[in-house]
Amino acid sequence: MAFELPNLPYAHDALSEFGMSKETLEYHHDLHHKAYVDNGNKLIDGTKWSDKSLEEIIVGTYQPGSVAQNGIFNNASQHWNHIQFWEMMGPSGNTMPPELSSAINENFGSIDKFKEDFCAAGAGQFGAGWCWLVKDTDGSLKITKTENGVNPLCFGQVTLLGCDVWEHSYYIDFRNKRPAYLTNFLDQLVNWENVASRM
Repeated sequence: MAFELPNLPYAHDALSEFGMSKETLEYHHDLHHKAYVDNGNKLIDGTKWSDKSLEEIIVGTYQPGSVAQNGIFNNASQHWNHIQFWEMMGPSGNTMPPELSSAINENFGSIDKFKEDFCAAGAGQFGAGWCWLVKDTDGSLKITKTENGVNPLCFGQVTLLGCDVWEHSYYIDFRNKRPAYLTNFLDQLVNWENVASRM
């Protein structure tokens, strides 16, 4: 199934007052995400993956234990990751629904501890990658981090929240201050209603 670049669920300048500039979204969505779509389509053309769903391609091409994933996986997973990322942010929905805050408190002790651990995972991811809040196979909520484009689908987990810590996600607005970007992401950018809907 051919990859398609989705429109952002908000205007390019909708997040500017919350710490993600129009310029960042123009580069990140219109150029970086589009490149994953274009390259992925070229790579799956004429292969057994051309009629598979995006999720099937990711799970089917993932190579456990290998940092150097194949090209089809890298582009497919990054396409999927970014689709989620755009939907997980927004200019509204910044109040955490009770069912989500209750689950976070139960699993992490407090909202503050969750935010602290999430930011630590993102800041501690060496090089490019992502940090995640996931619902694990045992039903518990966990914070994880992955290198490059690897995502929770590879481990049978449900993705609740993900933050892109590749430099192109934050360098225009935060330069090399990844921890500040992560704090701002949680405090200003996350659409918690979207996160709760994934539970």
